[in-house]
Amino acid sequence: MKKSFKLFLAAAFLVTEFFVVALPLMITSAKADGHPIQAITHAGFGGGTDVTTRMMLLRTRRYLKQDMQLVNKKGGGGAASMDYMMTLPADGQHTLTWTTGHAVSMALGKTKVKLSDMQPLARGTDDPQLFVVNCKNDIKDAKKFISAQKSKSLKYGTTHVGGIDDVSAIAFTKKGKLTDPTIVPYKGVGPIKTNLIKGDIDVGVLNLGEAVTEIEDGTLCVSVVLASNRMEKLSNVPTATELGIPVVLSTVRGFVTRKGVPADRKKQLEDAMIKAMEHKYFQSFLTDIGLDSTSVVGADEWGKQMEVMLAEMTAQLKALGYINSVSYTHLRAHETDSYLVCRLLLE
Repeated sequence: MKKSFKLFLAAAFLVTEFFVVALPLMITSAKADGHPIQAITHAGFGGGTDVTTRMMLLRTRRYLKQDMQLVNKKGGGGAASMDYMMTLPADGQHTLTWTTGHAVSMALGKTKVKLSDMQPLARGTDDPQLFVVNCKNDIKDAKKFISAQKSKSLKYGTTHVGGIDDVSAIAFTKKGKLTDPTIVPYKGVGPIKTNLIKGDIDVGVLNLGEAVTEIEDGTLCVSVVLASNRMEKLSNVPTATELGIPVVLSTVRGFVTRKGVPADRKKQLEDAMIKAMEHKYFQSFLTDIGLDSTSVVGADEWGKQMEVMLAEMTAQLKALGYINSVSYTHLRAHETDSYLVCRLLLE
């Protein structure tokens, strides 16, 4: 991580804490009792979710003319934070940072909260999954990457087990009708990169920000991007969809509130967040982690992505054996009007 970004993050943290204490004294709250909006997260300080939320808060509170205060609710990979949100009234006085981890928790049945209980507001980061290889390996070419897996299993390095990394590998090989991957889990990104360079694994499932240094110096290369469109910084790398394998998976972080919030309040929250994340402060943050302005989208697109992500996670976690059986009741629990998860999984 660049020194400038670390300084920027430190400043963001100080500003966030300053506003928690001082802003109620400086402005008139949009709510009569002056209570701040609760910005609920499930992650500790310094992680991607925490940082993304803080960066969103920097300007959103200004545009809303109301304080926003971080509220951390850890547990269950995001389940505790969703459960906590459901104890609050649907009055637009809270937001929840919803991530890929929340989708996994919902797919595994760790919470009774459904997508239909939430109102999407905006997405902040969309960090596509990348299949990264040693640049000395022929499979850095996307077509060779696919061809190699028609006859043999490649070793995919992932972080932990039962998350988006191994789901990405399984989804890609199954939808591409390729040989099942050999999953090699590690405790962090560092060992994945080290073992890629050593040649002990064939593929690393990473995000751009996690491998940007090695990619820029030519040590590691990206074979395939699991995004809807090519990434600006990897414009020469095809997407899986371009290659005929329709898999789109990202480490995403966006914002929701409870279903039932009045339409005008929901619109106010969404507009303020979009405006804040289009500001140069948030855009600089995106640039520093290897993303671009396309990460920021409004409620409609973000809501559709949440639905697709949950469906994909549920299907692939079942394929991995982490969900032994998916009951009809469980499927219906995650069904929405616009995207019938149960039908997708039963087809």
